[in-house]
Amino acid sequence: MASLRTPSARSSLILALLAVMASAHADDDTTRPQATPLAPVHVEADSAHGYHADNSQLDTFGSFGNAPLLDTPAAVSVITRDQIDDRQPRTLSELARADAALGDNYAPVGYYQDIAIRGFALDLATGYRLNEMSLTGEQPIALEDKQRVEILKGLGGLEAGVLAPGGLVNYVSKRPAEVRSATVGTDSHGSRYFAVDVGGWLSPTFGVRVNAAHEGMHSYVDHADGRRNFVSLAADWKISADATLQLDSDYQVSSQRSVSGYQLLGGRSLPAHPSRTRMLGFQPWQQPVDVDASNSTLRFDYRLGNDWHAQLSAGHSRALIDDNVAFAYGCFYSPDCASGATPGWFFAPNGDYDIYDYRSPDEARTNDEARAVLKGSFDTGTIGHEVSLGASAFRRTIDLRPYVYDYVGTGNIDQIDPPYFAPSPNQPGAEARRLTSWQHSIFALDRIHLGAHWQLLAGGRYVRLHERAYDDAGAPQRDTRLAKVLPQAAVLWQPTGRLTAYASYSESLSLGSQAPYWASNGGTTLTPLLARQTEAGVKYAWSDALGLSAALYRIRQPYQFTQPDSTAAGFTFVQQGSEAHTGLELNAAGQLSDALRLTASVNLVQARAQGTGTAAYEGHQVVNVPRLRTAVYLDYRLPFAADIGLLGGWRYASPNVATPDGMTRVPAYHVFDAGLRYTTRWNGHALIVRLNVDNVFNRFYWRDTGSSGGDSYLFPGAPRLARLSATFAF
Repeated sequence: MASLRTPSARSSLILALLAVMASAHADDDTTRPQATPLAPVHVEADSAHGYHADNSQLDTFGSFGNAPLLDTPAAVSVITRDQIDDRQPRTLSELARADAALGDNYAPVGYYQDIAIRGFALDLATGYRLNEMSLTGEQPIALEDKQRVEILKGLGGLEAGVLAPGGLVNYVSKRPAEVRSATVGTDSHGSRYFAVDVGGWLSPTFGVRVNAAHEGMHSYVDHADGRRNFVSLAADWKISADATLQLDSDYQVSSQRSVSGYQLLGGRSLPAHPSRTRMLGFQPWQQPVDVDASNSTLRFDYRLGNDWHAQLSAGHSRALIDDNVAFAYGCFYSPDCASGATPGWFFAPNGDYDIYDYRSPDEARTNDEARAVLKGSFDTGTIGHEVSLGASAFRRTIDLRPYVYDYVGTGNIDQIDPPYFAPSPNQPGAEARRLTSWQHSIFALDRIHLGAHWQLLAGGRYVRLHERAYDDAGAPQRDTRLAKVLPQAAVLWQPTGRLTAYASYSESLSLGSQAPYWASNGGTTLTPLLARQTEAGVKYAWSDALGLSAALYRIRQPYQFTQPDSTAAGFTFVQQGSEAHTGLELNAAGQLSDALRLTASVNLVQARAQGTGTAAYEGHQVVNVPRLRTAVYLDYRLPFAADIGLLGGWRYASPNVATPDGMTRVPAYHVFDAGLRYTTRWNGHALIVRLNVDNVFNRFYWRDTGSSGGDSYLFPGAPRLARLSATFAF
């Protein structure tokens, strides 16, 4: 893999794959006339249902049996390919704007990002999946080869075992199809973007698809320009009428300086004049964060007669990271914090912050997973059963080198660039295994049909977790073993074919967090947590192209926080009391009329801590969970010019808590987006031009008050940004 790190090697690989694809198409054009009529059918379906989805992978072989979204007793959102194309997101943070239940949770520019669903941050180890196989979340995920992105909101214990209670994100790969397109783009900062999508059936039973992209990023943050290169291959082999094999593999390299977040001044006050374009802590010697990531999934489907179906799946995901940053953090060395009245892990009251030379090269995180599922249906008298039985094994490893994290100087938030400070002379140590984690599971689900209008789902997953963690010297630091049954049950009522009402109960297990270094038990990982969820919802198919849904949910798990106490450190990281998120979600997606399609969502949530033993932390909204968030996106085709689509979006978030006692909040914000899509033909080929302007009125807002490693940060939203692209079918 090392030979692929150079730009010339990556370019050669991409060009070679494209040449093979073009040659294959040239040979097959006269031998496969049967593929010709498929193209117009595909285009018509996208036009009618571009923002609406009827199914997801999570329904087909996931937690809810083989059923469409209408019959799924859970809140599942699908971001379709049309939405991705129209909005032109490049990062996970931009993708998360599509649904009001999603928000940022420590998502710096230039670094891999995380999000929260229903107010709970996803676990980077298990919260992201590719074709339902585990994906290392410590990487920027390319979207060029994704057909859609599925979001399970709420507990997914039956789906994934050990999983944070917010839910999961499943990326679904494009499948082989007769397609040849190229996209070129730029933005208002001068970025360069190029992507190709080439696919076809090389024979009646074997098809391939290649996606490749190059991006030269000119960031709105000074000194944060970057680049990435991406290539993927998807292949389908129809071995027989009953057997199909699917392979998906991708490789991406990216390089960009990471942008430090702000912190509260003195632990209490918001910066008075924050900058969205300034890189805090910048030093000329600061190297970019380099990420080499590869992901592969293999799936074998076999039909065992008319009523039974088996699937074997395997996944491999690996991210190799050179983590480098001149990190702006705290004020331990600032004269303004010398009295000790200000906690050293916040910026100083006058805006001073310390700068650290942080270098952690060769961070390797690897996820491997295998799964077998058997699905079938049978009747017992007048009662119908759809059953799913399966087993899975999941292994995660982390290899790290002892990092450099040395203070080099102090800057101030009002400086355009801080003074120059020499880097630390120290070097990282030798690489060693830091974590080995195994999950073994068996799971079962029975969807019981009780007449024409009622269904009952009952199932569970038995999971055994064994984790070993090691210190820098390779000595055992933690050995965690546990076994747990995670039940899931739901009842559905369907008075008509277009309306479903449901109520459900589920449990999931998530890993405990690590105590921040400044707590009395710093570095300690707490025990796993059990979360419980109850949910009731209604889904209505207004038409074949428009779906409406509402869900009322309550999620509870032990509350993890840094508790003030009488220890020498003044704080101890504990699990005490409970954290309950009670919310209402409203969603609409699809076609309102021939000219208008939309996605719209509202998430109203009360997130409270109870029984913590710390009165100041109770009775108010928890950190980084806005009480109300909305997201609306419209596509309107002009009646007098059907080739022109007007695009518009509105995002709102209510005031967001930034401290555990609720005393400091960032203001609410409204952000408006606009765009234009023009569809035409050039030299007999389809051409689509898209222009998007995010944050049209250039509104300043704080998009994220999340935490990492127990420390709290503030990240401003992006200023006005225009993106222009042209997609040409050749």
